[in-house]
Amino acid sequence: MKFLHTMLRVTDLDKSIEFYTKVLGMSVLDKFENSEYRYTLVFVGYEGHDSATIELTYNWDTDHYDLGNAFGHLAIGCDDIYATCDAIKSVGGNITREPGPMKGGDTHIAFVKDPDGYQIELIQVSK
Repeated sequence: MKFLHTMLRVTDLDKSIEFYTKVLGMSVLDKFENSEYRYTLVFVGYEGHDSATIELTYNWDTDHYDLGNAFGHLAIGCDDIYATCDAIKSVGGNITREPGPMKGGDTHIAFVKDPDGYQIELIQVSK
């Protein structure tokens, strides 16, 4: 088996696509629109990487979701978390936890929030 994708429901598809492509450097990999059931699916991810993608689900008639308290975050590995956070801030991304060591550990992490409020953890993967 192979992990394929995580689905997030979004309220503004254009804003979400812009965030994941311009702020996090992903690409739109696929798009599917269903006019009968009034939804659009857009898959974003890192081209050329054999990794899971994110399915952005836009239900045309919904403008609000409750995030709930069970979902935690998505995680993305970074070669240089400090430079990544600077780049995210320079294009208007919302860093909610500045980069630095995690509590009780040596791994450097940061958090950024997407337009719908989903948290994305950035993890330093190389020193």
